Amino acid sequence: MRKLIIVALITMLAIPAFAAVEPKTEDQKTFYALGLALARQLSVFNLSPAELELVKQGFTDAIGGTKPAVDLDAYTPKIQEMAQLRFKAEGDKLAASAKEFLDKAAKEKGAVKTDSGLVYMSLKEGSGASPSATDKVKVHYRGTLVDGKEFDSSYKRGQPAEFR
Repeated sequence: MRKLIIVALITMLAIPAFAAVEPKTEDQKTFYALGLALARQLSVFNLSPAELELVKQGFTDAIGGTKPAVDLDAYTPKIQEMAQLRFKAEGDKLAASAKEFLDKAAKEKGAVKTDSGLVYMSLKEGSGASPSATDKVKVHYRGTLVDGKEFDSSYKRGQPAEFR
């Protein structure tokens, strides 16, 4: 079964015209979803177009029974090492942009930066006594990434979130 799935994936990767087809049948949608899942697994590598072509060639050679250009057993540890290095590099890049974003956000009027580094701005202050450590609070919030993309919103859900 696994080999059949990989063969179908390689076929899709090897025929550019097929890639332009919108998946219509359930099987086509399933194969498309398989491509998405495999891409998610490979995303840690942040592949360049040239690197992606090498990955495609490895798929094609493995499925087609062509003699591999390298010994897989010898390169398995190197694959893991590369994944770790690329993951760390991406994390370092994101951390730098996050620091810049948080520093800028902390300078905005009304912004509060906590000891943990969280920066928030209260749009409407509540009234009444401050909650204690054992209380629950209801709040509306909108969470965004450093690029401004919203990842969560209690406003869009139509109800505030409860937190201890």
